[in-house]
Amino acid sequence: MRTPIKSLLAVAAVAALALSGCGRTDSGTTTTAGSTGAAAGGDTLIGVALPQKTSENWVLAEQLFKDGLAAAGYKSDVQFANGGVSEQQNQIQSMVTKGAKVIVVGAIDGSQLGTQLKAAKDAGATVIAYDRLVKNTAAVDYYVAYDNFKVGVLQGNALLEGLKAKKPNGPYNVELFAGSPDDANAQVFFDGAMSVLTPKIADGTLKVVSGQKDFAQVVTQGWKAENAQKRMDTLLAANYSATDLDGVLSPNDTLARAILTSVKATGKANPVVTGQDSEVESVKSIMEGVQYSTINKDTRNLVKATIEMVQAITKGGKPTVNDEKSYNNGVKVVPANLLAPMIVTKANAKEAYANDPTLSQYVK
Repeated sequence: MRTPIKSLLAVAAVAALALSGCGRTDSGTTTTAGSTGAAAGGDTLIGVALPQKTSENWVLAEQLFKDGLAAAGYKSDVQFANGGVSEQQNQIQSMVTKGAKVIVVGAIDGSQLGTQLKAAKDAGATVIAYDRLVKNTAAVDYYVAYDNFKVGVLQGNALLEGLKAKKPNGPYNVELFAGSPDDANAQVFFDGAMSVLTPKIADGTLKVVSGQKDFAQVVTQGWKAENAQKRMDTLLAANYSATDLDGVLSPNDTLARAILTSVKATGKANPVVTGQDSEVESVKSIMEGVQYSTINKDTRNLVKATIEMVQAITKGGKPTVNDEKSYNNGVKVVPANLLAPMIVTKANAKEAYANDPTLSQYVK
C-alpha cells in the first residue's frame, strides 16, 4: 500500500472535505451520507467498480470514493474485483440490480463488460469509464482520466533525457516494457512513448538489443512485478552478458522496481528506468538516484473530477469534458475529461509533491 491506513484515511478525508465540507464514511463497502450532505444526493446510489489492487493508486482511490461520495451526499457501493473479470461483471450487475444511478468503472478488461453495461444503460444508469477506457460498447457515456498518451510521451522524453544526462552521446542500448494487454491504457502509454522513441531507434541513437519492439512482444500480463522481473532476467541473460544496458522504458513504478531488482542481481550498473504512479518506494528510489523518473497523476484530483461528473449528472446537467474527438472505443467516440500528468525526477520532486501529504515527507 502507498500509505499506512491512518495516513490513507487522512488523505481521503481531506479530499472529501474539499468536495463538500462534510460527510461520514461507514466502515463497510457501502457508505451512506451524513445529514448535511444528504440533501445533495439523498438516497441516490453510486456504484464504483474498481479492478484488482495492482498498484497503490487503486488502493487510495477506494477510500477517496467512499469518503468523497458520502461527503457529497450519496450512498455508494465501492467494489474491487480481485477475483478477476467475472467478479467485476457480477459486481456491476449487482449495482444495476440495486438501482445505481451512476456506475463508475475502472475496468480490469475494458472489452468484456458490454453485457453488464448495456444492462446498466437499459436500467437508466449513466456509465463513466474511470482511468481506463471501456471498449467495444456504446453503453459508456463519459471517460475521466489523466491524458494517457501524454503520459507515454513524457516517459519517452524522460528516458531520452536520462540517457543524455548519464552519457552525453549515444548510441544507447535500451529495452522496452509495456503494461497488461487487457488494460486499454497499456497500448496508449506505449504508443505515446514510441511516438518519441521510434525516430531515435530509426536513426540509431537507441538500439533495442533484444529486437523486441512491438507492443505484443513487450507486454506484462496483469501488470505483475514477477512477470516483468522474469522477462528482464531473460533479456539480460540472452543479450547483456558482455554488453551494457543503458535504459529501460517501464510503464509504471511497480514494474520499474522489478526491472531494477533484476539488473541489480547481475551486478550491472543501474540503467535509466522510467515509471508512473508516484508510488512511495519509487519516489524514495528516485531520491536515492536509482529509478530515474515517475509520473505524478494525483489520484485525489482524478477522484474529485469523477465525483464532480457524478454531481452534474445527478442534477440533470452535463459534466465537464475537454476532449470529444480522441477516445474512440471501437463503437463510439467517448466524451472525455482529461487531466494533465506531470513528469517527476529528482530535480523537481520537491515541487511536484509539495501538496501531497504523503509523498512530500520523502522529498525534503
